[in-house]
Amino acid sequence: MKMMFLGDVMGRAGRVAVAEHLPRLRAEWGLDFVVVNGENATSGAGLTPAHAQAILAAGADCVTLGDHAFDQKDMLSFIDKEPRILRPLNYAKGAPGSGGRLFAATSGRKVLVTQVLGQVFMKRPFDDPFSAMDQVLRAHPLGGLAQAAIVDMHCEATSEKMAMGHFCDGRASLVVGTHTHVPTGDAQILSGGTGYLTDAGMCGDYDSVIGMDKAEPMRRFVTGMSKGRFTPAMGEATLSGVYVETDDRTGRATRIAMVRQGGRLEQAGP
Repeated sequence: MKMMFLGDVMGRAGRVAVAEHLPRLRAEWGLDFVVVNGENATSGAGLTPAHAQAILAAGADCVTLGDHAFDQKDMLSFIDKEPRILRPLNYAKGAPGSGGRLFAATSGRKVLVTQVLGQVFMKRPFDDPFSAMDQVLRAHPLGGLAQAAIVDMHCEATSEKMAMGHFCDGRASLVVGTHTHVPTGDAQILSGGTGYLTDAGMCGDYDSVIGMDKAEPMRRFVTGMSKGRFTPAMGEATLSGVYVETDDRTGRATRIAMVRQGGRLEQAGP
């Protein structure tokens, strides 16, 4: 199976990049399944139903969220109506929606997609992501109902993302980190056959401070004082993520490649 995961969509620039590039890439690369992290798609904080529907219409099969899952309050009710949107497994015990689900890919194949939030350096004390992930992967072993499994590890610390990659090695097709908005260069296939990337980066304007217009973050760093709100940068965005090919029989990754399309960054793809 040929799959692609795209990192955090950041504001309007990121949404435009997804709308412009995803349909073309889906056709050119023969993609069977696409996951997009959309938790910053609406003004850099959360996701509205309308923006979720636009990302799905552009070619995403599933949209994951993150620690900003319900910053846009309409998502509290919409997520139960739209099964293609996932919030983190360990967000809160009473949270609406689901943190993991089997999705249909091409040719009748099934893909498990699931997401957890890390604990290190995060503002809220989320539940243990490792025990939450273990429960889901035990219930959906590769080679069973799922021909592939994708794990979105949404957190700050690269060490925690790497630990999750090794924890899932041999049990997931792809473990990819999100949240920090900076793509890492360590795409690899782990010893047990799991594709891994510490962070997919963002779909946003990289002439920015992690997707935000530079002026206000720079002011706060330099002076220690704020003058206004952070606003997403509006320049041409780079679509950032990872491409992976898997063996349908085992669910293991056979190829992995960085994805960078459009915008300022060096272009990359399979």
